[in-house]
Amino acid sequence: MNLSELVLLPTPRRMRDGQGTLPLRHNARIVCQGEPQAVFPIAARLQEAVWETQGIQWNLWVGSAEGDPLAQVILTLEADASIPAQGYHLRITPEHAHLTAGDAAGLFYGVMTLRQILRQCAGELPCGEIDDHPDFPSRGVMLDISRDKVPTLETLFALVDELAEWKINHLELYTEHTFAYRQHREVWAQASPMTGEDILRLDAYCRQRFIELVPNQNSFGHMHRWLKLPRYRHLAECPDGFDWPWGGHSDEPFSLDPTNPESLQFIAGLYEELLPHFSSCKFNVGCDETFDLGLGKSKGECERKGKGRVYLEFLLKIYDLVKRHGRTMHFWGDIIMEHPELVPELPKDVVALEWGYEAEHPFDAHGAKFAASGIPFFVCPGTSSWNTIVGRTDNCLGNLRNAAENGLKHGAIGYLITDWGDNGHWQYLPVSYLGFTAGAAYSWCYETNRDLNIMRALDTHVFRDDAEVMGRLVYDLGNAYQKIGHLVGNASVLFHFVHSSLTQPIPESVTEQTIRATMEYIRAVTEPLPRARMDRTDASLIVDEFANAVRMLLHGCRRALAVRTGIINTGSERHALATEMREILGEHRRLWVARNREGGLQDSTRVLEQRLAHYEGGVT
Repeated sequence: MNLSELVLLPTPRRMRDGQGTLPLRHNARIVCQGEPQAVFPIAARLQEAVWETQGIQWNLWVGSAEGDPLAQVILTLEADASIPAQGYHLRITPEHAHLTAGDAAGLFYGVMTLRQILRQCAGELPCGEIDDHPDFPSRGVMLDISRDKVPTLETLFALVDELAEWKINHLELYTEHTFAYRQHREVWAQASPMTGEDILRLDAYCRQRFIELVPNQNSFGHMHRWLKLPRYRHLAECPDGFDWPWGGHSDEPFSLDPTNPESLQFIAGLYEELLPHFSSCKFNVGCDETFDLGLGKSKGECERKGKGRVYLEFLLKIYDLVKRHGRTMHFWGDIIMEHPELVPELPKDVVALEWGYEAEHPFDAHGAKFAASGIPFFVCPGTSSWNTIVGRTDNCLGNLRNAAENGLKHGAIGYLITDWGDNGHWQYLPVSYLGFTAGAAYSWCYETNRDLNIMRALDTHVFRDDAEVMGRLVYDLGNAYQKIGHLVGNASVLFHFVHSSLTQPIPESVTEQTIRATMEYIRAVTEPLPRARMDRTDASLIVDEFANAVRMLLHGCRRALAVRTGIINTGSERHALATEMREILGEHRRLWVARNREGGLQDSTRVLEQRLAHYEGGVT
């Protein structure tokens, strides 16, 4: 097999095949050249990879490799202007493999590439050369830990190891109320939050793998978990609730009142406690989706100054708080983009986060506006996993490509893959792997990865499935949303079949025929699941997670079909639906605690329990 025939994730920028192979010998040496303290821990990861993939022991050595017959791999860390930041050069000959980088991150990424080569080779490596470096300096993943899953540290450590292999170097945990603030126990008491010690441990674990753990605390909108409690309600823009812009009413407050000085004092106290646990100098303060701004206490001020001006003034006060802590403020750019005339007033050292989750999101137009203003910005696509159960594959890949292409076009300094948990966080973690890996590839080198065979990459380096079942299964199952006959934004109708009360009308384009066809498609796609041969410690858990996700999909389809055909109120159908829901609920609880803390589970299952009660009580 030639070097260029191997599956690498991400695909390197340039690869050239050579002649011959490098035999892998027992008791050979990894020779470390450069600063030993920097090279040694990276060399140790290669040593581990050789043992894991080849079952042979290599020794570490510092010094010259010249004339050393035992030198198998030479790792060199030295200043080299020809190798860009985070880049590396790998040359494999019949005598040895020589990996060179100008910084420690580049050397680490070269070892991650070697690790993937070793995974696909037995006893020898194909000769050739690789020159590689990233398009985006920051390539990140953001996990939602507030709606409603807070992963265990073991889950986060395992994910960090995977992200590091895919050359991700930035991680955020989206936080509304799930940090254990000492003075605010009532907010997180039922949430099993991240503690300060958890963050310190995770921060250190990330640093060892060249990932920056970036603090994240929403600071304006999305504060309902706080503001609904009596202690904080006086800080709310609309203490008694408000009307959503898309229709319907919220009985709970949502955003802070920017005209109340106590709002800023409250935020300042959170920052004082949170930020010292992180080594990163970045800080995502959120400030997105302030839907109720100007509808309550700030109404007069917004009418006098304009809603955009009131928003900006509060944002600048938050900026001052962040600067006091010596951090660079990141913030979601949706609200300021509604008031583009105010963008030039932003400080030039903030970073705007341009987010959008549909394949056709205007990353091009919005990126041009931020570029023209001189404000540095990230593009922030998503995994399209939330509100879906199993994802939206085509939308996900289109959204991720769009962000990479237009982020590069307009000079974005970062690429952040978001993974949200709206409405119960029903998607299991492996559902998001497709988005994580594709985004990691596109953000590393878009030119060589835009046509990446994502199914082969998933089988080889994510699920590590020798049977080549999981890559196609995940890809095709994620496209079930297209089969039902009706598309919605930021969600799948299949999710709504389970989550929404079916007293709400089913779209006319969803017919008995499209529902049955969708069910048949789902069954056909997932039929090979028991034949997967994943080389992962959590292989059986992944099988169970996808099996329960399929149960939820098919249950939603059956429920919709019962309404469409008029049998929803028959005793036999309700009994069958109740039986299915009990199994789904039991499995969902078991699978939840396999990767996540128990807090949030009650919130996640609330709608499922309501469905069960409806079936048993004769109410739709």
